[in-house]
Amino acid sequence: MDNLDRMIAEALAKDAEAPVDPGYFPLALSALKGPSAWSNWVLLAVQTVLFVGAVWTGWRFYAATEVLAALKWGLSAAVLAIVATQLKMALMPVLQANRVLLAVRRLELRLAGRG
Repeated sequence: MDNLDRMIAEALAKDAEAPVDPGYFPLALSALKGPSAWSNWVLLAVQTVLFVGAVWTGWRFYAATEVLAALKWGLSAAVLAIVATQLKMALMPVLQANRVLLAVRRLELRLAGRG
């Protein structure tokens, strides 16, 4: 059993030396760099404008005193919030692609280190 414990400890020590995966925020910021960064910046700007519009129309919804006005502002707030969320989710495949590319690069480095 002692030999097995030693082998497990060595394997864990090798994994501890490997760089850790970046978190959500470093990955999100990496989407704003590179050749396709301009489109991600445009998506981020439009999403921000839609979010601000959703907050503003939501505020007007809660301040409305008539049913028709509340319906107008509430429906507008809901649509703007949904579209803003969809645009935010459009960046998720970019983050996943960056994560896969990072894993492939690490694998290449490991394989190059063995040879």
